[in-house]
Amino acid sequence: MPRLLPRVRGALLRLVRRRRLSIVIGLLLAAPSAWIELSPKVGSWWVDGMALVVGATGLALLWTGITGPGPDWTEVDE
Repeated sequence: MPRLLPRVRGALLRLVRRRRLSIVIGLLLAAPSAWIELSPKVGSWWVDGMALVVGATGLALLWTGITGPGPDWTEVDE
């Protein structure tokens, strides 16, 4: 269990490098979340919360897939 978080982080970083796959997975996560959030409220409170978290993750993956990963640092010209 203690090695789970670094493995998930590594998998997420590898996913971001594959831009097309990142866009597809982002859309697959964001679309159902938007449907849950925009439909009439019938579900319980935790479903709405999970829809927000999954939707935000999907939008972040989608945006990163479209714009590409940012640089680790930027050089300052003097």
